[in-house]
Amino acid sequence: MCRDSIGIKANLSEPEMKRGYHLMVIARIKPQIFKPNSKTRRVNIQESSEKLFSSFDSHALAKVKKKRKTGKIVTGLAGEGRSVWKKDSHFSPVSETQMFLYDTFPREFLWGVGTGAFQVEGSWRKDGKGSSIWDHFTHSEFRDADSTGTSSDSYIFLDKDLSALDFLGVTFYQFSISWSRLFPTGVVATPNEKGLQYYNTLIDSLLHRNIDPVVTLYHWDLPLMLQEKYGGWKNESMIDIFNDYATFCFQTFGDRVKYWITIHNPYLVAWHGYGTGIHAPGERGKIRTVYSVGHNLIKAHAKVWHTYKEHFEPFQKGMVSIVLGSHWIEPNKLEDESDISKCQKSMERVLGWFAKPIHGDGDYPEELKNEFLFLPHFTEDEKNYIKGTADFFAFSFGPSNFKPPNTLPKMGQNLSLNLREVLNWIKLEYNSPRILIAENGWFTDSHVKTDDTTAIYMMKNFINKVLQAIKYDNIDVFGYTAWSLLDGFEWQHAYNIRRGLFYVDFKSKKKERIPKSSALYYKQIIRENGFFPKDSTPNLQAQFSCDFSWGITESVLKGQEQHDKMTTSTKPIEAESAASSPQFCDSSLYLWNVTGDGLLHKVEGVKLKTRPAQCTDFVSIKKQLDLLEKMKVTHYRFALDWSLILPNGDLSVVNRQVLRYYRCVISEVLKLNIQSMVTLYYPTHTYLGLPGPLLQTGGWLNQSTAYAFQAYAALCYRELGDLVKLWITINEPNQLSNVYNRSSNDTYRAAHNLLIAHAMAWRIYDEQYRSSQCGKVSLSLHSDWAEPANPFFESHSKAANRFLQFEIGWFANPIFKTGDYPATMRDYITFKNRKGLSHTLLPSFTSEEKQLVKGAADFYALNHFTTRFVIHEPRNGSQYDFDRDIQFLQDITCLSSPSRLAVVPWGMRKVLRWIKNTYGDIDIYITANGIDDPSLDNDELRNYYLGKYVQEVLKAYYIDKVKIKGYYAFKLTEEKSKPRFGFFTSDAKGKPSIKFYNSLISNNGFPADYSVLYQLAAFDGIMSHGRFYENPDNCK
Repeated sequence: MCRDSIGIKANLSEPEMKRGYHLMVIARIKPQIFKPNSKTRRVNIQESSEKLFSSFDSHALAKVKKKRKTGKIVTGLAGEGRSVWKKDSHFSPVSETQMFLYDTFPREFLWGVGTGAFQVEGSWRKDGKGSSIWDHFTHSEFRDADSTGTSSDSYIFLDKDLSALDFLGVTFYQFSISWSRLFPTGVVATPNEKGLQYYNTLIDSLLHRNIDPVVTLYHWDLPLMLQEKYGGWKNESMIDIFNDYATFCFQTFGDRVKYWITIHNPYLVAWHGYGTGIHAPGERGKIRTVYSVGHNLIKAHAKVWHTYKEHFEPFQKGMVSIVLGSHWIEPNKLEDESDISKCQKSMERVLGWFAKPIHGDGDYPEELKNEFLFLPHFTEDEKNYIKGTADFFAFSFGPSNFKPPNTLPKMGQNLSLNLREVLNWIKLEYNSPRILIAENGWFTDSHVKTDDTTAIYMMKNFINKVLQAIKYDNIDVFGYTAWSLLDGFEWQHAYNIRRGLFYVDFKSKKKERIPKSSALYYKQIIRENGFFPKDSTPNLQAQFSCDFSWGITESVLKGQEQHDKMTTSTKPIEAESAASSPQFCDSSLYLWNVTGDGLLHKVEGVKLKTRPAQCTDFVSIKKQLDLLEKMKVTHYRFALDWSLILPNGDLSVVNRQVLRYYRCVISEVLKLNIQSMVTLYYPTHTYLGLPGPLLQTGGWLNQSTAYAFQAYAALCYRELGDLVKLWITINEPNQLSNVYNRSSNDTYRAAHNLLIAHAMAWRIYDEQYRSSQCGKVSLSLHSDWAEPANPFFESHSKAANRFLQFEIGWFANPIFKTGDYPATMRDYITFKNRKGLSHTLLPSFTSEEKQLVKGAADFYALNHFTTRFVIHEPRNGSQYDFDRDIQFLQDITCLSSPSRLAVVPWGMRKVLRWIKNTYGDIDIYITANGIDDPSLDNDELRNYYLGKYVQEVLKAYYIDKVKIKGYYAFKLTEEKSKPRFGFFTSDAKGKPSIKFYNSLISNNGFPADYSVLYQLAAFDGIMSHGRFYENPDNCK
């Protein structure tokens, strides 16, 4: 379930879609109840940062020394990673190990942030710096190339970068050295003093702040002269030249640097620099060259690693690795071995290309060698020299590894952002290496400044996947690098996207580093060393009151329609698939043309003996009774069909057979000790449910429909009211904007008439029927909770409140509060009108209408299904949706249903509390709550949903003192070709969730031992609530 309000639109892999569940960033969180234990504690950052590296160093160096002593490195078996895609056939969508994890990282876990020199340093001609291949490439390939000369200007504004690092509270900073800033020609000679001074100052300043430097020697900005003279990485001479440069860096900075990265993502250097040509130096088309470049990069890395181990590691005690990047991919069909093999090949062609020689056996993957016969070969000596040349596995997982998608070897399978699974693949392929996430994050469009809501949801998802990998899969991840510290030059995208945690206005002179939402969120994660739920109220073990209603909701009952046609029409009609028993009350004889048109034909002149009609004549009622008996509920909510009862819309024609059918339903249900909650009008966006003549005169746009509804309601009270104690006039009138959406004025006009119609129906019951029937009347409002998608922006909080006022307050305020629409709603529409952004006219209530509407409900009835994550998004136009200026985001860390309903149990408690705080201490019925679950034989998602949501209802009942009178699960039966919300299939087959709901009902909640319950009561002050019961025996 979701805890923190953070979400996003994300494309999921097809296998995830086929399983019927969505891990929704932008929706909706994989659930887990947070349970404090001895391992979950808030870490003092200062205290832990002093010990971080010492604990890791001793462990990792011992492992490295062991490798060197034996001369052999035990590796994972090639191809083992394919087991990642072989899912358990009994995979549970609500397994705790698959849900969002509220827990902390290991105490010694490292939190960092990274940048690349070319992206942020700027000053490409300043203080003697030489040109790089990217300087040349950008000025020849990009417009506005001059702007790359400044970028974020870290070379000048180092102090501002350091302040940004202080703000985050990171324990390490991963940056790269600009090779050409130290050696303008690329050849090691006398270093550029200004460049040397800059990096010395940077390293010393980091250490002064207890921030460890993680230094990358090469992040793509090769000195231009090396490209022009040698052809760059195509030439083997680069191996020694690179080693000379690395040796100088080790000599100069190594006394203060404990972590070195030789090359950042060599796959992109080779593939895009010499293959697609979208990276510098911009060469394209020669596949042999691509693999030749990769070959040289691997050997260059290995030589540098050996140089460090032989000459520097003994006294500097540092470690060296290479950052390898990759995508992730999922098979089209999880059970298809061929698809799994393609996924394995895809990973071997990208990550395995470099990882297998370095972290494996020193050679390329067999698949790669078989596919490309021209692939360069390693000699046996080279294999032994290359394998094991990394002290940890530095891994990059970000947008650069996925874009452009047409350049990736997808092999007809599906790209995926599941970081946890790729970490498992690395573990299996390369013998459980220690892993540093050396680059991770996402991007936003260039126009986004500090409100990078999308980025925080992606970060939330990625970091939690790392936590799950550590806690559940025993993967040895020791650090995480958020990318990147600052907005900068984003390679082939130039300045068209942003990846920084800090916003930089590139056109400004001061280049201030302004923290984005993602910086605030990352700072919070670092401070807490993981994820803490905002609401950690433990589960209650308690029961509801003895008179609590446990119900089941159904939509419009139409089982009588065929019966009505058979008994009133003389024309041939379609035979019922499950006929009632008309032979006892219909004197006519029919012939069934089975092999012809399939219709019943009346035999003229033949009359049969009949008997008085009985309720048991309706086979559909018998079926309903059977289903309800299995549900073990105390209440049954269903809807009447107005258009069937009054086909003309008025009392000129009353279909008595239909009324009789409904009365039979109610009376037969009563025999099972089940009370009915009857809904008079149940419109949907596909079936408005109005009688034809009323539709023809404008439907709810015509105020006369309200008077017609009052007459219809009075008829139902008169005919059925002696058997019904709970009435709902209209179901979800606040959702009819989907129907009356031609303009906002149509929407508000229809809503106004619906409000008047409800109030008139309530008044007539109150005045004419209440005294004799003793029932209660209300209307059901769709009442999903709204949470600000970005908790760091006030505009999102205002948007969430605005959603509640436009969605719930729109109808609830007039009835339960003021007799008028919410001031927030009126004021916002007026504001937009003045700005010329809308031409909406919200109707006004006359004084008589205010008196009519105010107080016209005996309880609050809500239908609640999920929580919406809301952002402020200005929109122009005269539409109801535009008037609200909101947009919904979907949290990819949420457990969600096939229809994308996010499972957010705490939203139920919040909306109940909000209703009480806003409208007073009124009785509340939850008249619909449920989720669609695709499974027919094991609907675990529904069980999980019911348990969690009812638990939140219980908390609202006991802790928040909300007067909840009943809970109605949605719904009894599902409809064909629609989301599977039902406890029973469309052909009446029951699902396992029935037993789970039975258990909730029979226990009247979550009972516990008396002593435990008493302690809970004392802790939460429940005893004073007057609704505390020691055990179920009190309820009789």
